Amino acid sequence: MQRILVSIILISTLSLFYCKNNTADDEMELLAYTGTGSVTKGIGTTTIKTLYSCAGGRATSVGTIHSADGKTWTVPAETNFGSAAVLADLYNECNGNTPSSLAQVDTASVPLKVIDEDGEIITGYIYGDNYYELYVNGTLVGVDAVPFTPFNSSFVKFKAKRPIQYALKVVDWEENLGIGTEANLGNAIYPGDGGFIASFSDGTVTGPNWKAQTFYIAPLADAGCVVESGNERLSSDCVDSPPTAAEAYALHWEVPSTWYGTSFDDTTWPAAHVFSEATVSPKVAFTRFADQFAGAQFIWSSNLILDNLVLLRYTAE
Repeated sequence: MQRILVSIILISTLSLFYCKNNTADDEMELLAYTGTGSVTKGIGTTTIKTLYSCAGGRATSVGTIHSADGKTWTVPAETNFGSAAVLADLYNECNGNTPSSLAQVDTASVPLKVIDEDGEIITGYIYGDNYYELYVNGTLVGVDAVPFTPFNSSFVKFKAKRPIQYALKVVDWEENLGIGTEANLGNAIYPGDGGFIASFSDGTVTGPNWKAQTFYIAPLADAGCVVESGNERLSSDCVDSPPTAAEAYALHWEVPSTWYGTSFDDTTWPAAHVFSEATVSPKVAFTRFADQFAGAQFIWSSNLILDNLVLLRYTAE
């Protein structure tokens, strides 16, 4: 009996020591980060198991995660999917709308979204990896039809008055909620990548003259690797991958409530970064209609891989 009691005491002592060490390690990681973001660690809690389903597509889930400063975050992002109008298809494998060319796309039947009665009619083509929401002059035009995969593209038609304020929320969706990763190439926590491109008939195309700010960075082996320079949130030094999902960190920033409005001041936001087509590696939903995107460039914030929630803005005078 005495041996059993000694064993129990020894195990309890070791467990307490291990837990204290783990807590100390976590605190040291948090101390290493001195920026303005909120730090989370590990996998979040799933709140919506299936936001959208499509044969052959990845599971599209939504969840929440709590940060060290007591805040709760929706991951990968808060969106209007399911409550807002869905943008018309250019290409969408999920509903079988897979035209071989633009000639097979019935653009004439796409409803016109009237934002300004005295505006001009503008059409546009959009492709994103993965999800996007389009606002024009402070009004939500519509949301992406397929939040995750397979990749799709959209055709838009709206009436708006100049200056035209374009604002987009773009999200690199994730399978492992809260750490910005998915299963790929034999890696259960493979960090996905983003990318966005659009072209509009008013002459607006995506490029380095757009603004881009990131609000969710993951996965991180160490939150302290992210550097804030002015209003830039730079993760180029974050080259190490977390060994496990439980040891993956993420950084979150609150999205301004009026970020899509015409009066929102984006002058201090960083310029969008341009990425080559080869780097983004777009799928057939883009390549089949590449001519419609002529002059446009793939953009994102500074890190195509780690930046998972990005807001884009551009004003066409």
